[in-house]
Amino acid sequence: MPETLPLLEVLRGSERYLADRGVENPRLNAEHLLAHALGLKRMELYLQFDRPLAESERAPLRDLVKRRGAREPLQHVLGTAEFHGRTFLCDRRALVPRPETEQLVELALEIAKAKSSTAILDIGTGSGVIALTIALELPSANVHATDLSPDALALAAENATRHALTERITFHATDLLPPGETKFDLIIANLPYIPAGEIASLAPEVRRDPVSALDGGPDGLDLIRRLIDTAPPRLAPGGALLLETGAGQADAVNTYLTERKFRDISVRCDYQNIPRFAVGFHG
Repeated sequence: MPETLPLLEVLRGSERYLADRGVENPRLNAEHLLAHALGLKRMELYLQFDRPLAESERAPLRDLVKRRGAREPLQHVLGTAEFHGRTFLCDRRALVPRPETEQLVELALEIAKAKSSTAILDIGTGSGVIALTIALELPSANVHATDLSPDALALAAENATRHALTERITFHATDLLPPGETKFDLIIANLPYIPAGEIASLAPEVRRDPVSALDGGPDGLDLIRRLIDTAPPRLAPGGALLLETGAGQADAVNTYLTERKFRDISVRCDYQNIPRFAVGFHG
């Protein structure tokens, strides 16, 4: 093996390896992995294509590329995920944040600002990206977050420390709603919504997420329905419940919100024009 290889040759070899193993966007993945291994920003690679890489620089990259080739999610390999313009710790303890959930946060901020919401609850917080982003964007908000998974809550707490938010957010280890009688102006939830029978057919990367973060029961709506049933007593007058749903579920959620006497119900589409988000107001 040559003592050195040009960076571009190493990048192309990594791309071929990933492509042969069915990884989507193999070039982009290879760039992220190489940049991570070298401690560079991805775009800096383009200025260093002729840079010779010694074996000591290539060895760590090979380990990362093998992990990604085994279909470990890119975010797990890197140890971080980008969300709403910030970097959060990300590993197998919680769901990898999806682009659609960034839009959920944008809708939450839109509602919170319009209603001057101060008490906000994120249910099923996972890695904490929703609650922490809202706390960062709304410095006056009193933000609470719940999760049933101790591992997920530990990861969320690490992210709170990373973003200096440990004094501004309260985590609760509980199923859906936190204990007590606190009423919230806005409750947000990105709950598991994959029908149980479809989990086996998901992409290998998605199946690396905790099953508890994916499995929404026979039709995917078990937890969503249960939250709609139990949320009203914990919503302040005029408070909003904002939900992320799976493809093809928004109409059923809309109907259920209507049956449970929520008002001003609306469904919003995601960036692929798929009805994805349902919001209803209480009282």
